[in-house]
Amino acid sequence: MKGGMQGMMKQIQKMQAEMEKVQSDLGNKTITEESGGGVVKATVNGRKELVSIQIDDEILKSDDREMLEDLVVAAVNKALESAGKMAEEEMQNVTRGLIPPGLNIPGM
Repeated sequence: MKGGMQGMMKQIQKMQAEMEKVQSDLGNKTITEESGGGVVKATVNGRKELVSIQIDDEILKSDDREMLEDLVVAAVNKALESAGKMAEEEMQNVTRGLIPPGLNIPGM
């Protein structure tokens, strides 16, 4: 039993190290989403940090501030959702087979 417990602890430590690496790597992966047919593009990284916003010049000329604000919010929300899915998939690759499906672990 003792060897089994040590083996399990080693697996957990390995998984933890892999999860830390994935979390670090997520900062270098980006996702870009758009709204308004590409009028606004938002790019976020895998840590759900906003990296950039691109706004088409034509919308800036329209003087429709409310529409522009709505488009920015929509693009950012889409990008954040996609980044969350990407991060979840990356973490699932590390934990596959070790953590039962549906078990919610903080930080994942």
